[in-house]
Amino acid sequence: MQEYVSLYSDVKKDFLKTDSPKGFLTLNLILALIYFVILAFFFPVGNQILFWLLIAGELFHVWQVCTFIYTVWDTNYQAPRNESVALPVDVFITVAGEPAHLVEQTAVAAKNMDYPHLQVYILNDGYVAKKDNWREIESMASRVGVRCITRTIPGGAKAGNINNALRLTNSPLVAIFDADHVPHRDFLRKTAPYFVNRSVGFVQTPQFYKNFSENYLTRSSWEQQELFFGAICKGKNRLNAATMCGTNMLIARHALLEVGGMRTDSIAEDFVTGLLMHAQGYVSVYHGEVLAEGLATEDLLSYSKQQFRWARGALDVIFRYNPLFRSGLTLAQKIQYLSSASFYLSGFIVLIDALLPIIFFFTGAVAVQIEGMFLAAIFLPYMFVTIYAIQRSSNFTFTFPSLGFSIGAFNIHIKALWAAVTLQRSAFVVTEKQQQKGQFFGLVKWHIAYIVLAVVGMGVALTREGFSASFINNVAWAILNSVIFMPFIAAAFPSEEASEIKKPVKEKLTYGKVYR
Repeated sequence: MQEYVSLYSDVKKDFLKTDSPKGFLTLNLILALIYFVILAFFFPVGNQILFWLLIAGELFHVWQVCTFIYTVWDTNYQAPRNESVALPVDVFITVAGEPAHLVEQTAVAAKNMDYPHLQVYILNDGYVAKKDNWREIESMASRVGVRCITRTIPGGAKAGNINNALRLTNSPLVAIFDADHVPHRDFLRKTAPYFVNRSVGFVQTPQFYKNFSENYLTRSSWEQQELFFGAICKGKNRLNAATMCGTNMLIARHALLEVGGMRTDSIAEDFVTGLLMHAQGYVSVYHGEVLAEGLATEDLLSYSKQQFRWARGALDVIFRYNPLFRSGLTLAQKIQYLSSASFYLSGFIVLIDALLPIIFFFTGAVAVQIEGMFLAAIFLPYMFVTIYAIQRSSNFTFTFPSLGFSIGAFNIHIKALWAAVTLQRSAFVVTEKQQQKGQFFGLVKWHIAYIVLAVVGMGVALTREGFSASFINNVAWAILNSVIFMPFIAAAFPSEEASEIKKPVKEKLTYGKVYR
């Protein structure tokens, strides 16, 4: 137990460290531009369609490099605060069928926060979500001495639940926690002082996964989060573009009401609501200290559903709330919102990059005609400097499995992109808090199919081409893609220590209405 506590403390301590390696960031930008220019203009064009697909993908990569460097260039900004500020707070704990013992931990911790003026409410959506334990949640709330608001009229999922509670409460500040995110005793003492500035709309703190060491997937999920809640969020703080992340946050009630409450027309209600608050001129603050502890998804099925929800909601920002054309946002805020949302376009780019060698293996068609290893000599330094810059920025917490999960989720992101483009209504599904039992190979069928096609294709191309420069380059690219997919595939293997899968109850979103 002592060893676990020590490791846990070290992880949180490392999470708070960020570094902006300006020299490597500058070198990264230079190499990215050199690689793009050489690829686009120094080689004969092969198949025109493949060439322009390749160029589109590389332009996207340059955009990612540039916006990442811009964001993490300086991560030391601290917003003004006044420790004497202690405005009354309503604490909302959103619940929709989570186990009562888990909710109780959060409720007790919230009630025991060191703060002079707070009232804790459990927002119980179990009744409208048709969960069997909604009465148990009410009894638990009464037992621990917190108030319980049980909705009887559905609508708007989590956002509608919060909006309903806003109607029934009145404190000037509202703290929101998911059912599994247990706040530290000093959460409000650390976040309320920022509201000395009445223009502050919300203060966001990190999402930390206390079960990060549970299994392979939770470790990889946490490492993904470390980069975002570390260097990226600290950089966004400098640009008044902090992302609202749905839990572990403190919000000014008047600012939230001014934008109509939490948005009910997106399954990423937090992200969109934060965008609208910024457009109204409100200031955001990111407090980069772990002040609450939640649970990561422990199986690939739950992870995939969570990733789809995040991707689908973020892409709404591009296709329904495009910040480029939204007045009230600064240029820096527009760039930051587009940067965050466009990350989920990368699924299509990953698909393009992965298919180019497969197409070559079976048809001989290439995007550019390459003789020798000159391009590889340019690409390899660019790739390694990019990885090292990310590593330095994340205090060396972004590992290969993290990269594998980010890229391996391409099929989820493509599905979300299609839903966003076609304006499909997507259901809000509460993330499972217990590991689900079973194998999830259906979620990685495309990854496995890719590896099989690559192996077969290599044989076909070798017979046709021999060891040509094009063959060697495409083999290297296909092997790299296959290796990167491996962490995602590994997560599909069954676990013996998991609970039976329960079919979640979905609540359809009602577009264009805020349930109050």
